[in-house]
Order: sequence, then structure tokens, then C-alpha cells
Amino acid sequence: MSPDLPRNRLRRATLTVWRQLPFFVWLIALWMLLWGQFTWLAFLTGLAAAVIVTRIFRLPPVELSGRVNLWWGFVFVLEFLVAVVQGSLTVAWHVLDFRRQPGVAIIGVQLRTDDDLIMTHTAVTASLIPGSLIVESDRDRRILYLHVIGVRDDAGVEKQRAKVRSWEARIVRAVGSRAQLRAIRADAARGAGSAGRGPDILRSGGSGR
Repeated sequence: MSPDLPRNRLRRATLTVWRQLPFFVWLIALWMLLWGQFTWLAFLTGLAAAVIVTRIFRLPPVELSGRVNLWWGFVFVLEFLVAVVQGSLTVAWHVLDFRRQPGVAIIGVQLRTDDDLIMTHTAVTASLIPGSLIVESDRDRRILYLHVIGVRDDAGVEKQRAKVRSWEARIVRAVGSRAQLRAIRADAARGAGSAGRGPDILRSGGSGR
């Protein structure tokens, strides 16, 4: 047996672990977010759940980009926590505001990245922020459909679309491939907000009392 064979196997194993590590960490973070607890118990149970999902269930391997930007990852986490607090306060205000009903709508958001993992991360992020919830996803056309509150006009719809696309961009900057990053930067240079109105919306509950 060639002496380089064990070395090559070790190199491939190390590369595989490095590629899968962000996904493994994301599963633990998602578990803690779903339970709303950032404790050692939540971390250990999330670790066990991640091991079960990735080792016991024989799912197809997830091919990650192999690129992780710690700075943009930190920015994403910080802005996500701020958005959760802001969303909670906004929802509470709509509930306590008896003068009028909060406008609600189902909107479609056209994503710019053709990647299942980025699409999933974007959908989960949007759903975890109070005030918006993913109701359907169109994988082939890369469209996420969200139920959102606090929308009363077309400007509010476009604002919600811009928020979802901004989360997509942050995720790509943190863990996306270099090709995806170049595409996001090129789209931002052209002006992402001028890319069109996007899919039709179904709006209800926007009238005042």
C-alpha cells in the first residue's frame, strides 16, 4: 500500500469535516433558537440531535461551499438578534393598537441565489423573526412565500421583500461560495431594489376600524 494513501484519506476526511462543520453548528444553533434557550442543556441536546440527524439518518450529503467568513457570520448573528427584538416589539404594538387592524399579506420573494441550502437558511431566518412566516417555497423558481403583518400598501410589500433579500445577502456573505458572493455583489451594484416587483401578493386585513 502506498504511504501516501493514509495521508490522502486523512486529507479527504479533514476536508469533509471542514465542509460539514458549519452545517453541524447551524443545526445546534437552530435547535437552541427553536427552544428559545441558550443554555448548556440546550447546547448538549442540540449536539445530540445534530449527531442523530447527520449520522443515524442516511440523508444525502450536503455540499457546502467550504468558505466561512467569521466577520460576516458575527454580523449576521448580531443583526438577527436585533431583528428578533424589533419584530417582537412590532408584533406587540400591533396587538395593543386597538385603533386599527394590522395589515397582513402573503407575499412572494424572488431570491437571487440558486442554492437549496442558502434558500433554506433564508427561509428559516425569515420565519424565526416575529411578524413573518414562510408558508410555501417554490424551489424551481427560487420563490419564498411569506405571511407578514404590518403591511398596508405596496411600499410595505417592497420593504418586506427587501428585508428577505438582505438576509439572503448576509447569509451568502457569511457562508456562500465565492461565485454566489460575486453574484450578490454584482446585483447590489446594479441596485437590487430595482429588480422588479416580484410575484403577486394576496393581501387582506388592511382596512382601519
